[in-house]
Amino acid sequence: MSSSRNGSRAGPTAGAVREGAQVVEMQRRRLLSAAVELVYEHGARALTVALICERASLSRRTFYELYADRDVCLLAAFEDAVERATGIVEQAVAGEPRNQSWRGQVRVGLTALLSFFDRDPGTARLLVVEALSAGNQTLKARRRVLARLVSSVDRGREEAKHGRELPPLTAEGVVGAVSSVIHARILDHNERPLTQLGGALMAMIVQPYLGPAVAQRELEEPVRVELQPAVSRLHSDPFKGLPIRLTYRTVRVLCSIADAPGASNKQVARAAGIADEGQTSKLLTRLKKYELIQTTGIGPAKGRPRAWSLTERGEGVLRAVGRG
Repeated sequence: MSSSRNGSRAGPTAGAVREGAQVVEMQRRRLLSAAVELVYEHGARALTVALICERASLSRRTFYELYADRDVCLLAAFEDAVERATGIVEQAVAGEPRNQSWRGQVRVGLTALLSFFDRDPGTARLLVVEALSAGNQTLKARRRVLARLVSSVDRGREEAKHGRELPPLTAEGVVGAVSSVIHARILDHNERPLTQLGGALMAMIVQPYLGPAVAQRELEEPVRVELQPAVSRLHSDPFKGLPIRLTYRTVRVLCSIADAPGASNKQVARAAGIADEGQTSKLLTRLKKYELIQTTGIGPAKGRPRAWSLTERGEGVLRAVGRG
């Protein structure tokens, strides 16, 4: 242990602080993923701190270090879901031509959102259905999201035909109607993808502003998605069922392998700052056992060093904390 000149112990290095923050982020992600899964399976009203901790394989102490109570955790899960959904919609719209009309932007954004809901029904249920019973703070956050959607739809008044003077309340009614349809389909556990509703929902959105002829064209317009998503499947959580505690040392090892695929035991130990090669070997063996890393090398038995790389799950763990 290094010491400062006055004899006191030195504080943690910047690297240790950074990796420690990544471990905290992993714990946060595990709790949020557990909350979304449980809400999908049992509803928000049945959610408890004990259930979240059991599903996430984390202690109550860890939970309360991150969240004050169940409702705060639910709010965090809701806001995280909103951020992910918003990012997907904005990315889809940004990929379209700059001169895209309001109608075209709404179609692209709606298709991206419905496709996201099909890929991640747990998040869809939280955002559309369970947020209504997830506590006052989540209800307030939901109202803010709806206000943003209303503002986007209200831009249709700028493209409305001459003489079609519509009140701002129109957009509020449109968003409410679309939300109600999606809400009903999610509760119905219908096996058909939500993306199949795209044409009908677009017709509902544009008719007040652009008239029945344009609405009919939207109804007949085929929905274009790059890949028909799987339905009724929870998103993949890289932490789910992981029976080891991810310390900052573990994260350092994963990061060092991510930065230098094909590294040997010695190279991993050096990059992760672990002096004891025996400890490194044991840790690498455990990470391989739990399918976070894999080796393409022959190994010591053949006189050649191992060559470590991350598995898909290992990459998912690092992506979850912003390292992928």
